[in-house]
Amino acid sequence: MSDKVLRARVLTFFERPDSLDDESCYAFWEDGAVVTDGGRIAWRGNFSDLPEAYRTLPVTDHRPGILMPGFIDTHAHFAQMGVIASYGAQLLDWLHGYTFVQEALFEDEAHAQSIAACYLDEILRHGVTTSVVYGTSHKTAMDAFFAEAEARGLCMIAGKVLMDRNAPGNLLDTSQSGYDDSRRLIDTWHGRGRLHYAVTPRFAITCSEAQLDLAGTLMRETPDVFLQTHLCENRSEIEETARLFPGARDYLDVYESNGLLGPRSLFGHCIHLEPRERTALKESRSVAVFCPTSNLFLGSGLFDYETLTESGVRVALATDVGAGTSYSMLATASEAYKVSQLCGYSLNPLESFYLLTLGNARALSMEDRIGALEAGSDADLIVVDSQATSAMRTRMQSSSSLTDELFVLQTLGDDRCIAATYIAGERLK
Repeated sequence: MSDKVLRARVLTFFERPDSLDDESCYAFWEDGAVVTDGGRIAWRGNFSDLPEAYRTLPVTDHRPGILMPGFIDTHAHFAQMGVIASYGAQLLDWLHGYTFVQEALFEDEAHAQSIAACYLDEILRHGVTTSVVYGTSHKTAMDAFFAEAEARGLCMIAGKVLMDRNAPGNLLDTSQSGYDDSRRLIDTWHGRGRLHYAVTPRFAITCSEAQLDLAGTLMRETPDVFLQTHLCENRSEIEETARLFPGARDYLDVYESNGLLGPRSLFGHCIHLEPRERTALKESRSVAVFCPTSNLFLGSGLFDYETLTESGVRVALATDVGAGTSYSMLATASEAYKVSQLCGYSLNPLESFYLLTLGNARALSMEDRIGALEAGSDADLIVVDSQATSAMRTRMQSSSSLTDELFVLQTLGDDRCIAATYIAGERLK
């Protein structure tokens, strides 16, 4: 893998912004450079300050594009590519009417391989270099997904769905088979290259007490894996969970009582939380994952970003494809802004791009490897173009600041704005 010098306008974050005027939270070089070496970042700064040792290396000039860390998606369903943009249902009906029908196809390993390849290529087009992915209940589908991710050299977190009740019989595992399949997948793929495993109970309604207990066993046996599931997305879902688990204090307690909370646990949606649930998320350092496009599409409700972050809950941002309606993290940030506006909070563009990069990396406890342009970090990089479309070029004529340019990208941008995607220093778009 050859060394490279990438010249561009260069942006990286250090901390969550306090305000739109917080210039201490990021570094921006108008004429900057990033040097990659062996898949890692070796140096970044002003191009004019390029160390002598790198001055003879070939330079790829991406100006006037902005080079930044690749986007990170913290909640997605690769098997739902075939149901994105399916009309007219809320969560539980949508699962039974669309999702489960599509996921049954993944018993066919060739189909799973084809969709895994399509999904990974699609997110790379959108500048997503790491994603946290739900599979189906089929072990072979996850083997296919991990193999496709490995072939591209990607940093991916994924897991087989655990689901032993309240779903079609051809999708159900058992508590024991779910444990056994997950254990084999962990042993095969977790820590292999840049791959990581997430124990994945779909949600409380489709998991028995025995299955949740064995999910907790997996977390104790392999404490460096992740946990992903859904929480408090829809009122009907919450009511059904209360009926199925009458001894639980609340929805989160179903997971908490089985040892599923912690700093590597990601809970999708978290819209209708009770005060005790917010406190438990904070104290356990679990992550609430904000999925604005799916929350709006399914009519689930509005995620209260300001309240959760100000109360100390760790928050991440995600597409939730395929109830989510776009593979683009730019479009996701745009919808997050609108949802927050409805909740009385203006999510500023510095905070949005922090979330898309370093913020989501911190939510995954992976900020030492991804999400920032620091020496030693993996060279997963993107170049964004704020003048990729005629409408954006027209709007940019009146733009006079970095923050304004970022807001244009966030509001009007899509895959056309991703001029290049680099994975471990190699250009894949």
